[in-house]
Amino acid sequence: MTRFIALIIILLPIAAAVIGVKLMRDTFFDIVHAPFSHLWSQFIGGLLLFILGIAFVGGWIFYRDRKRNYVADRFHPSKRKKLK
Repeated sequence: MTRFIALIIILLPIAAAVIGVKLMRDTFFDIVHAPFSHLWSQFIGGLLLFILGIAFVGGWIFYRDRKRNYVADRFHPSKRKKLK
């Protein structure tokens, strides 16, 4: 059940990115959808959905790879010394 919930959580940003690409594509073909009144607002909305979806998935992959030590040393969190 936990893996299913994780799959749904990761599929939502991917779906948002896909919808963002569709909105940007429809802007180039002069198709305005209901929540938007202008083409430029539809394009900006699609661009925001695309960027947020890709950023979420990229951050999740980076977090997972850093946890499993798949990234370079410069991406590991620095270990601070505790002052006594």
